[in-house]
Amino acid sequence: MTQQGVRWTADQVLALAPDAASRKAGSKLGAAGPWSEAGSSDEGTVWGLCKGSGSKPYQTVIDIADTAGPAYKCSCPSRKFPCKHALGLLLLWAGEDDAVPSGQAPGWAEEWLAGRRKRTEEKRAAGASGSPAAADPEAARRRAERRAERISAGAGELEQRLTDLLRTGLASAEQAGYGLWEETAARMVDAQAPGLAARARELGAIPSSGPGWPVRLLEECALLHLLDQAWLRRERLPDDLAATVRSRVGLPAAPDGPPLRDHWLVLAQYDTTDPKLTTRRIWLYGTESGRTSLLLSYGAAGRAPELALPMGLTLDAEVSAFPGAGQLRASLGEQFAAPSPTTERPQGVTTAQAAVHYGEALRHDPWLDSVPVTLDRVIPTPDGDSWQLADADADLALPLTPTARSRPGLWRLVALSGGAPVKVFGELGHRGLTPLTAWPDGAGEPVSLC
Repeated sequence: MTQQGVRWTADQVLALAPDAASRKAGSKLGAAGPWSEAGSSDEGTVWGLCKGSGSKPYQTVIDIADTAGPAYKCSCPSRKFPCKHALGLLLLWAGEDDAVPSGQAPGWAEEWLAGRRKRTEEKRAAGASGSPAAADPEAARRRAERRAERISAGAGELEQRLTDLLRTGLASAEQAGYGLWEETAARMVDAQAPGLAARARELGAIPSSGPGWPVRLLEECALLHLLDQAWLRRERLPDDLAATVRSRVGLPAAPDGPPLRDHWLVLAQYDTTDPKLTTRRIWLYGTESGRTSLLLSYGAAGRAPELALPMGLTLDAEVSAFPGAGQLRASLGEQFAAPSPTTERPQGVTTAQAAVHYGEALRHDPWLDSVPVTLDRVIPTPDGDSWQLADADADLALPLTPTARSRPGLWRLVALSGGAPVKVFGELGHRGLTPLTAWPDGAGEPVSLC
């Protein structure tokens, strides 16, 4: 339960924003001016009325004590979760104590809370009573076999297309443009292999990615060929690697690891979007186990996923790992308390150790784009037109990715450091490191760089 006296930081609130526009708009509403009748309870509820463009103010209520992360309700027409009003109210609550005084929730807020808690109890009761009878296992086996046959046919077709590309020369890919790979991706979707489709679609952008694109295209074609061949020979692979291959081609899997209970520090949360889907990535660090896990959640285009965990807080919960060699994805299970503030930090490594960790991870999963790492005592340093994280205690450094160099988070990192060492959590891949969260050397709150 979140107590009234425990406040979040502004960074922890803004890390919940679904996009940069919401973060900016919510920041403008984080002052008392547009709000009236704001209040909060010891049970973790915050409410208020926000003046909008209409005659009636927007009714905004937030359940901070929800174990799945904050839950929101606002009468505004926005489809974003949280909307700018919810972000503004949380920022107001996270500020001065008297800005959102303790009190009794109004009827409209109580009504929403009661309905939400009733639905939660019904779901819990339904889960306790057991699920409906399982489907016919023989029918499920036949469906799985038919899908595997379609994927194998698609992989064979993809192999032929890669062979044709190499036979005619990589220059033909530049002339064909996106159309070649969009059509190839559509064929892989028909083959029920969304993972192959996604990788094929990404090839279409490489010829327009600047100097050196033929080398990058050849590298990605080689990885796609490796995935094709691994699927066609999956019966000969070790179980863990075979599970990784099934995941990479796009076959769904359920978590199969034993639940691990820990106090999980929320390292970072950020969204990526495409025309059809919003994907939210939440990185967790087990403060007792030292394990790093990734939660994935999804929302339809234009809507943020429901799961939201404020960066820098911890939650007492169980997570279960998904199958696969070196896989970090996990499923969030039972939660025993709402997220709460902490002074815990993840254990860090040197830049050299981080590079070794990435190399070892590629042995288990050659298709990895990146691995999570926490760097101790690094200093953001310019490197010509680029930036790098230099090891404060060794003559070594890791470059930042082009994506990281284009984000405002780079300047927050530089300002936080001020030339002094900082602790940085991020994703390390073959193009460098993308910082996601940073802590000042010594005491201090984490800063989101997403």
